[in-house]
Amino acid sequence: MTVRTRTDGSRRALDAAYDTALLDLDGVVYAGGDAIAHAVESLKAARGQGMRLAYVTNNAARTPHTVAEHLTRLGVPAAPEEVVTSAQAVARLIAEEVPAGSKVLAIGGEGLMEALRERGLRPVGSADDDPVAAVQGYSPDLRWSQLAEMAYAVERGVPWFASNTDRTIPGGRGIAPGNGAAVEAVRIATGGTPRVAGKPLPPMHRESVLRTGARTPLVVGDRLDTDIEGAYAGGVDSLLVLTGVTRAAELLAAEPRHRPTYVAADLRGLLGPHPEVPGSADEGFRCGGWTATASSDGLAIEGAGDPVDGLRALCAAAWTYAGDGGCGLDAGKALGRVGL
Repeated sequence: MTVRTRTDGSRRALDAAYDTALLDLDGVVYAGGDAIAHAVESLKAARGQGMRLAYVTNNAARTPHTVAEHLTRLGVPAAPEEVVTSAQAVARLIAEEVPAGSKVLAIGGEGLMEALRERGLRPVGSADDDPVAAVQGYSPDLRWSQLAEMAYAVERGVPWFASNTDRTIPGGRGIAPGNGAAVEAVRIATGGTPRVAGKPLPPMHRESVLRTGARTPLVVGDRLDTDIEGAYAGGVDSLLVLTGVTRAAELLAAEPRHRPTYVAADLRGLLGPHPEVPGSADEGFRCGGWTATASSDGLAIEGAGDPVDGLRALCAAAWTYAGDGGCGLDAGKALGRVGL
């Protein structure tokens, strides 16, 4: 796969250039229970222009119906069939390998339980219930005794699955431990390794395409290691928004699999064209009113204008300098110069 050395330009608004937005939720549409600034009006506008919206989340705790109700309360009308979860992806993965009606030890929220039942599987709560598989999904009410049951099953050789391994999850009060933290506890206790369905791995991308029928999808997310890497693995374009986990310095240091096609401050980035970033390592890279360069002394930038244009220019300088690796240059002064 070609190594990306700068973000792409698009003369057309992204909501016209792509038929379906595969949107992450936490950190993109909402944080905790509240909508992120500009998210509601941007999604309404994109839908009004004919773009289909699908909400693709690694959070396996809630059912698609509950997620759709939440979105509708926020002002973005959504139907359950527009929601794709890692619980659905892992349930399909398990159902392809065990007989219908099989018992599955499941710890997680109702979203995971419903997804297993949808595939004809029977969730149980104890390793002593003779499950043929065991699966972990995120739940804010996870108990230590549930982790113990999972460990008992894994130690007995029961095939182990996980909806996702995000170590953190953004919320209204900050960053909290995610399902990956709970999976790690069982891994440490047992030495086992689960099969994982969620982003950035192929089962989640397959589930999203199967459920949405997208032909020209655009993955929209806030995380480099799930949303953007998942798009890279699936060979589709991506938009990183800076409203969640990823910070500008992490983006500049990104390895090729973590470099998005486009970057925007928030979901308003769906509604307009994106600028080209012309230039070279010798002359510097230009975007808006900014020109960025990279050398062994670090990243540097001159000019003025939209901070995200400055970030796009810095990405081109950093990624070109790094090639197929991660850029370790000091970016502090340059980011301060553009206001990031």
